[in-house]
Amino acid sequence: MKLGFVSAILDTWTYEEMIDFAAAHDFECVEVACWPQGKAERRYAGVSHIDAERVLEDDAYAKHIADYSREKGVQISSMAYYPNTMDGDLTKREMAVTHLKNLIRASHKLGIGMVTTFIGRDQTKTVEENLELVKEIWPSIIQMAEENDVKVAIENCPMLFGADQWPGGQNLMTTPKIWRKVFEILDSSNLGINYDPSHFVWQMIDYIQPIYEFKDKIFHVHYKDIKVYKERLNDCGIMAYPLDFMSPKLPGLGDVDWGKYVSALTDIGYDGCTCIEVEDKAFEGSKEKVEDSLVMSQRYLRQFVI
Repeated sequence: MKLGFVSAILDTWTYEEMIDFAAAHDFECVEVACWPQGKAERRYAGVSHIDAERVLEDDAYAKHIADYSREKGVQISSMAYYPNTMDGDLTKREMAVTHLKNLIRASHKLGIGMVTTFIGRDQTKTVEENLELVKEIWPSIIQMAEENDVKVAIENCPMLFGADQWPGGQNLMTTPKIWRKVFEILDSSNLGINYDPSHFVWQMIDYIQPIYEFKDKIFHVHYKDIKVYKERLNDCGIMAYPLDFMSPKLPGLGDVDWGKYVSALTDIGYDGCTCIEVEDKAFEGSKEKVEDSLVMSQRYLRQFVI
């Protein structure tokens, strides 16, 4: 396995500065944030270290992106974009799908072969209604992925944190039960999972067993921890906004048993890229804290990932 990080946390760094940081600290890969150019809509979103549309239009720029990472010895594990492709707002939905398709084409052109994303969800509709939306929206995306030999890895984050995402959240593929249904609808070897154990922790789901069941569908891996505050949960219950009783933490500072997690990955023979995702508010506010968060996480995870 290769150890890297999700580049979104380095939001003020240029592409070159981000790759330089990875190389200087012996990270082997980066999952590169590739949002459309413009203002971020939420924390850790809107960051763009690679301009996908420019990759498609400018061969010299595309060559520079590929050459720079290669020269520095840092693999681009994926082009990352986490929108809501099934947004109830049809304009937002169309923009998200269009950029995601451009990302697939850019990933092929750069020789990366991976895009990490969400499947999306209309947060006002039921699971069953959203599965019907999957049938409507996603076949053309998967067809483009197949034609470009690009794997699409869906992260299992519910995108349900507070009032803005209430009641259903903005990402449908959140549980093994739903994974099975989506994989039946979109029966493609190009569709898989970007596996993040932290989201299972606060949903009270076993984060180890699905690794074995879905071993052939795990395309990419995240390292992010979650701390569930039992006293808060006892006060508000599981029907509360999730951030009322949990918070994202650096690996090792939450409730995930990382030894068991990595052990399960080695059991299934996973040898792909594994990326630290930092969303710990305790490590925000300065460049030094952000850099420390990645270095500390790497130091901790090197116990398991050599």
